Amino acid sequence: MDLRHLRYFVTVAETGHMTRAAALLGMQQPPLSQQIKTLEQELGLSLLHRHPKGVSLTDAGRHFLDEARRLLRDFGDMRERMDRLAGGQHGLLSVGFTSSAAAHAFTPAVLRACRGEHPGIALSMTENNAAELIDAIAKSRLHCGFLRVPVARPEGLSFEPLLSEPALLALPLDHRLAEAPRAATTPVPLGELEGEDLILVRRPGAPGLYANLLALCEREGVRPRSFVEVDRMMMNLNLVAAGAGISVVPASMRGVHAHSIVFRPLPRHARLEAPLTLAWRTHDQEGPTATFLALARRIAKAHGDA
Repeated sequence: MDLRHLRYFVTVAETGHMTRAAALLGMQQPPLSQQIKTLEQELGLSLLHRHPKGVSLTDAGRHFLDEARRLLRDFGDMRERMDRLAGGQHGLLSVGFTSSAAAHAFTPAVLRACRGEHPGIALSMTENNAAELIDAIAKSRLHCGFLRVPVARPEGLSFEPLLSEPALLALPLDHRLAEAPRAATTPVPLGELEGEDLILVRRPGAPGLYANLLALCEREGVRPRSFVEVDRMMMNLNLVAAGAGISVVPASMRGVHAHSIVFRPLPRHARLEAPLTLAWRTHDQEGPTATFLALARRIAKAHGDA
């Protein structure tokens, strides 16, 4: 028994006539009659009384009609759900982000738009450092993630920079560089980092914003005194606020610990870029992931234009 037999039977039962049912189904009457007989043989039941003016249902036929309608309706609902899933309008989407990516207004804007425009997509969200996010995406524990500079580029993953902003120097409130006139707008010469304690969020030996900072210092002949490495940028800023050292962070984080940290720009020739990057599995180009990628690109363009 297949769905065609169910559809044939329901049409015959609702019209009460084999010839009219065949016309509605776009087929000839003899093949339709044979299909109904095949269904009856398969079930071991007589479903129709046949008489010169048409057909009527047996007791078994009336019971089977209810079941057939239910099965066809359930199948139609399933097909609709699968179509929505294939069209990226339905299903689970697991999204990760680093704390610095979450601090940018773009990230909550994308998540809010996804909820509003695609209510059939159930969002699961998690926060972690860049290394853990990339590993989770590569191992299919996450569909995609927002991070800054990728610390690894495993085969099979794609990384798309959506936006970029400058990195700012983060200084404890009582630091000598925080007391300059118009500190918030006056660039700090890179040489001022000589002998300073730097707090870094990085994976040793891996690329990233902080690796770029150290490379810039080496190029300029600037030698910080020591390094403290932490896993997350919020811990980084907590340590800066506590006076443990100085660091650089994306400009969108300038409001964190506003009463304990002064944020200052670097000079143009020493500018560090802090991109906002979307990572996903390259082959995952269907369903909710594809919908989310398109949404993120659209909103990134709007942010960039603004």
